[in-house]
Amino acid sequence: MNFELTEEQTLIRDMVREFVENDVKPIAGEIDKEHRFPSESIAPMGELGLFGFNIDEAYGGSEADVLSYALATEEMAKVSAAHAMIMGSQCSLTGPIIQKYANEETKARLLPGVVSGEKIGCFCLSEPGAGCDAAGQQTTAVRQGDSYVINGSKLWITAAPQGAFYIVFAMTDKSKGVKGISAFLVERDNPGISIGLPEEKMGMNGSDTCSVSFSDCVVAESARLGAEGQGFSIAMETLDGGRLSCSAIALGIAQSALDATITYTKERIQFGKPIAANQGVQWMLVEMANQVDCARMLVYRAAAAKMAGGDYTREAAQAKLYASEAATYVTQKAVQLHGGMGYTKSYPVERLMREAKLTEIFEGTSEVQRMVIAKHILA
Repeated sequence: MNFELTEEQTLIRDMVREFVENDVKPIAGEIDKEHRFPSESIAPMGELGLFGFNIDEAYGGSEADVLSYALATEEMAKVSAAHAMIMGSQCSLTGPIIQKYANEETKARLLPGVVSGEKIGCFCLSEPGAGCDAAGQQTTAVRQGDSYVINGSKLWITAAPQGAFYIVFAMTDKSKGVKGISAFLVERDNPGISIGLPEEKMGMNGSDTCSVSFSDCVVAESARLGAEGQGFSIAMETLDGGRLSCSAIALGIAQSALDATITYTKERIQFGKPIAANQGVQWMLVEMANQVDCARMLVYRAAAAKMAGGDYTREAAQAKLYASEAATYVTQKAVQLHGGMGYTKSYPVERLMREAKLTEIFEGTSEVQRMVIAKHILA
C-alpha cells in the first residue's frame, strides 16, 4: 500500500498547517482555559473549505478525497483538538447524512451553510441510558397525521449551543427494537427544543458539549431522514466515518506531543548534557515514535478503505482503537519527560494529555471498538 501523497493532498495538508499555525495556535490555549467556543475561527475555516469535505461541489463542497480529510484533521488536531472536533462533527456526522438522506429542497437550503460554517449541525444519538448501547434509545417520535411529535433527551452533543439543526434519532416503534429507530432533522427554530449548560470537561474545552431536550417538538414527515426504522443503520454507517475522524484527531494529538517532547529533551540540560543523550530517554522516545507511526498507518489505511468503497467498519475501528490508545500513551510519556514543567500549563503537553483521553471514549469506547473488531475477525 502506497501512502505517498498526491500533489492535491500535499497542498491541502500544507494549507491547513499554515492556517492553524497563524490563526488557531494563538488562541488554542486560551479557548481551553476559558472554555470558549472559537467563534472567530468558523468563517475562516469555511472559507478554506474545511467544512466541505465529503460534500458535493453542487452544494459548495470540495469533494476532496478521504485521505485529504484525514490529513486536514490531523494537522488541525496537532494544534487544537477542539477545532478538529468541530470540523469533524460537520464533515463526518451531520453534513454527509443531510446529503445522503434529506430531500433536494433541504439539501439545497442547508448544505451551502454547512460548508460555509454558517449552519452548524449536531448529531444527537447518545442518551442518559444509551451511550455505547445506541440501541437503547428512549427518545420517541410519535406519528400524528403527516407529522411526528418528538419527546426525549440527548447527551454529549457537540456544539449544541451553536447548532442550526439537530439530527435526532428516536423510536418510532419500540416493539421493533433497533428496527424501530428513525432519524429526523430538527431545525433550531422548532418549538420544543431546549439546550442544557455546557458540561465541565477535563479537555476539548473549546468545543461545547451539552444536553439537548425535546418536548412535544413537532416536525413534518418530510423531516424524516431515510425510511421509518432506518435510523439505526444510518447511525452505524455514520459512526464509521466518525471513528475515522476521531482516529485522525488522536493521531494529531500524539504527533504534537512527540514533536514537543523531542524538542524539549534536546534543550533540557541535566548533569551537563541534554536529557535526550540518556539511553533511557531515547528508548522512551523510540516507543512513542513507533506508536505514532503505527497509528498513522492504520488511520491512512482506514481512509484508503473508505475511498475504495464498500465496508470499512473493521478498518475504522482498528484505527480508532490503536490511535486513541497511542495518543494516551504518548501524551502521558510526554508529560513524564517534561518533568515538573509537564505538569504545569506552561507547556501544551498537559492539555494534549487531557485531550487524548476523550479519543478513547467518544464515537465508541476502546472496549466497543474491540467488540466491533472481534465480530469481524471471527466472522
